[in-house]
Amino acid sequence: MELLFVCLGGALIGFVLHAALPARDTRGVLLVPGVATVVAAVAWELLLQLGWRADGGWIWVVSLALPAVAGALVARGLVTRRRRADAELYERVVAGA
Repeated sequence: MELLFVCLGGALIGFVLHAALPARDTRGVLLVPGVATVVAAVAWELLLQLGWRADGGWIWVVSLALPAVAGALVARGLVTRRRRADAELYERVVAGA
């Protein structure tokens, strides 16, 4: 049951990141929330395997902080990559016209 709550928390963090970070028109609506959800689930399971207890506070903090960091990094990297690819395509189209 806790895994469900962690995944929902990761998805919510991802949606907030998508809405709050600039240039959201350069990435899909579900990409950052999807990445954050996967990171939350994997972090939760790894921490459980390392012996952290599900009723402890730190497992929740870490399992919800990592998706925030990963989501922000993915969103920023996608914006940079998309803008670079758009500029290259524009130059190629202009040169070919």
